[in-house]
Amino acid sequence: MKSVVHELARIVQTVATADTPIDQVNLIVESISQTMAVDVCSLYLANDQREMLLLASHGLAAKAVRNVKLPPGTGLVGLVATSRHPVNLADGTVHPSYCYVAETREEQFHSFCGVPIVHAGKVIGVLVVQGREIRELSEEEQGFLVTLAAHLALLLGTSPLAQGDMIGLNERVSGVKGAPGIGIGHIKISDHGELYSVLDAPCEDIPGAVEDWQKLLAVVRAQIDHEQTSLGKEISGSVAGIFSAYNMLLEDPAFCSYVEKGIRGGNWLPGSLRKAVQHFAELFLEMDDPYLKARHEDIHHLGNKLFNAWRGIKPVAIPPDTNIVLVGFQVSVSDIALIPSDKLVGLVCFDGSGLSHTAVLANALGIPAVMGTGRLRRLVDDAQIIVDGNNGQVLLNPGDAVLAEYQRLVNDRRALMKQLEKMRDLPAVSPDGIAVTLYTNTGLLADISPGLLSGAQGVGLYRTEIPFMVHDSFPSEEEQIGVYRQVLEAYKGKPVHMRTLDVGGDKQLPYFPVDNEKNPALGWRGVRFTLDNSQLLMTQVRAMMRAAEGMDNLRILLPMVSSTSELDDFSEIFLDAMEQLTAEGYAVTRPDLGVMVEVPAAISQIPFWAGKIDFISIGSNDLSQYLLALDRDNPRVSARYDHVHPAVLLEIQRILKLAKDAGIPVSLCGEMASDPVAVVLLLGLGMRTLSMSAAKLPQMKWLIRTLPIATAERLAHDSLICHYPADIRKLVRLELDNLGLDELFK
Repeated sequence: MKSVVHELARIVQTVATADTPIDQVNLIVESISQTMAVDVCSLYLANDQREMLLLASHGLAAKAVRNVKLPPGTGLVGLVATSRHPVNLADGTVHPSYCYVAETREEQFHSFCGVPIVHAGKVIGVLVVQGREIRELSEEEQGFLVTLAAHLALLLGTSPLAQGDMIGLNERVSGVKGAPGIGIGHIKISDHGELYSVLDAPCEDIPGAVEDWQKLLAVVRAQIDHEQTSLGKEISGSVAGIFSAYNMLLEDPAFCSYVEKGIRGGNWLPGSLRKAVQHFAELFLEMDDPYLKARHEDIHHLGNKLFNAWRGIKPVAIPPDTNIVLVGFQVSVSDIALIPSDKLVGLVCFDGSGLSHTAVLANALGIPAVMGTGRLRRLVDDAQIIVDGNNGQVLLNPGDAVLAEYQRLVNDRRALMKQLEKMRDLPAVSPDGIAVTLYTNTGLLADISPGLLSGAQGVGLYRTEIPFMVHDSFPSEEEQIGVYRQVLEAYKGKPVHMRTLDVGGDKQLPYFPVDNEKNPALGWRGVRFTLDNSQLLMTQVRAMMRAAEGMDNLRILLPMVSSTSELDDFSEIFLDAMEQLTAEGYAVTRPDLGVMVEVPAAISQIPFWAGKIDFISIGSNDLSQYLLALDRDNPRVSARYDHVHPAVLLEIQRILKLAKDAGIPVSLCGEMASDPVAVVLLLGLGMRTLSMSAAKLPQMKWLIRTLPIATAERLAHDSLICHYPADIRKLVRLELDNLGLDELFK
C-alpha cells in the first residue's frame, strides 16, 4: 500500500466530489477496495433502531445492499459496534460471534477486519474489509482503516442515509435556554471534526509528528488572530476573553507537553491531541460550579479547531441573502466568526449549557441560542428551522402557519428591544421613587463588554478561578495582576466585587490534586481551602490590591464563610498584605471586605460581623440548595427545586433584617436576580442591589421602572403566607401580566 497519508487524502478528496450521499458511500467502498487490494469492503450504518444496515459494499451480493439489517450486537459487525474497538481476524468464520447471512453470499470470505465509525461519542457505523485468504491485516493496514473511519465519521455523522423517517411537520425539540430571542433561518451544519471520535493509532514518524504539532500550534494561533480581528470590528470587547482563553491554552506548557508526550509514546498526533483535550476538559467537567463546569466546552472547541487545522478543513461558503442557523455538537466562536453577523440568526448545540462560552457569546451578539438538545438526527443543510431561545426549544420543518406566528413574535421582540435600549442609561428607579442598583456577574474577559453595554453599575461577582484552572502551576502575582487590572480598568469608577479563589473539593487544580471527598459540596473548598494554603491567598490578595492601585474600585468577597474564626483568619492575612505593599512603596488603599452568605450557618452570625465586614452578598444558588437539601442539577430531584420556596424567602427576609440591624449593606447574585417573579419578591422584602448576567439587565430594569415598590411589598407579604412555590409564582405572575410585563416570560 502506498503512503498512508497520500491514500487517505486521495480517498477523502474523491468522496468529497460525489454529488449525492449514495454516490459518496459507493465511492468509499470502491476506493478502499482498490487501495487495500481486498476482495470485500462494506459499510454498515446504524439506523434509529440501532440496527446495522448494509449501506454499501464492494464484493458482497448486490441484492443484500440496503436490504440486510443486523439487529444490535449481532455478528462480528455487532461485536465491533458494541466493543467500540477494531476486530482483526485471520478467519472470521470460526469466531464465536460469526453470524452467516445468506443474502450476502459471504461464505467464501475468511479474513475479517472491522473498525467502528464513531461520531459525537456514538458508534454510527462499522467499516469492514474481508478476503478469501486466511490472514490478519497488518498493523499498517488496520491503522489505515482506523484513520479512515475517523474521517468518514465526519461525513456520515450528518448524512440523512439510514437515519429513519423524514422529520415530521412542526417537530419540536427541547433543550436548554442559551440566549433569548427567536431566530428563523436555514440550517448550516457545523460539520467539522469531532476530536473525541478519533481512535488511537500507531505513529509512523515520531520526530515528524512532533514537528507537525509545533507547526499546527502556529497555524491555529494565526487563525485565532484572524478570527479575533474579524469579529473585533463588531464586538471586540465581548469576545476578547474567549480568544484570550484559547491562546492561553495554546501557550500552556502543560497542555503542549501532554500532546508531545503522547506522540513520543507512539500515539499518532490526533490520538495524542484527543487524550490531552479529554484530560484538561475533565478537570473542569468534574466541578459542581455550573459556570466553571461549562468551561470544559472551550477546551473541546479548541481541540476540534486544532484537529480541523490538521485535516486541512476549509470554511464552507455561505449563500448570499440567506439567514443562517448554525447547528452542531458544539458550535464554537470560530464557526460564528465565519458567518456575517447580519446573516447569523440562531445557534443550536447538541451539547452545552446556558453558561457555556457559546451561550455567553450568543448573548453578547444578541443571537437566539438553544443548548443541550441532544443529537438531532435527520438534519439536512438548508432546511428551514426555528430557534426559540426564550423557551429553549427548536422547531424543525415548520409549517406556514407556525412560521407566520413566530415571525410575528420576532417583530414584537425587535420592538421591545428597541424600547429597552432607550433605558440603558436611565436609572433603575421604581415609579414610587425607590432606586435599585444593578450589577453584572462576570468570570472571563469575554463577559466584560456585555455588562457595560447593558448599563451595569458595576460587577457584583467576579470569579477569579479561571486563571488558576488553565495554568500548569499557580499563577504568579504578576500574572494575576494582568488579569484583574483589565476588569478593574474596564469598570473604572464602578465597584468590582472580586471573589477570592474558590477551589478545592470538587474543583480540582491539575497541578494540586486533592483526594476525592465523599461530599465535596461540604468539603475542602472556598475560604477553607485558601486559609489552609495561606501563601496562595496572600499572593492573590496582594495581586488584587496592586491591580486596583490608583482606581479605588476593588471590593474583596470571601466564599463559603461559615464561622467568625474564618473571617478573623482572613482579616489577619488581609492586613498583613496591606502592610507589606505599603512598605514596598505601593500606593494601595484598603478595599471593602465582604462575605458571601451561601452557607446557612452564616445567617445567624451576621450580628457578630458588624465592624468586621463592609458588605454581604447572598449567593442565592448555593443558599437555596443548602436550605432545601436539593441539587438543582440532579434530574431525579431538580423538579422539586425552586428558589421562591417559602423557606428560602423567609431566610432571605431574616438576612435582610439582621444585616440592617448590624448596618451592613446587602446584595444578591445568582439565578434569583434574573427571575422576574423572584425579583418582585426580593424588592418587596427590601433588597436594593442585584447582580445578574448582562443579558438580563435590560429586562430587570424595565421591571423595576414599571413596578411600584409598594406593590412588590404587598406581593411579598402575601407570598410569605403561601405554602407552595407554585402558588407564589401564580400570585406574582398575575400582577406582572396586569402591568403589561408578560413579555418578560416570552
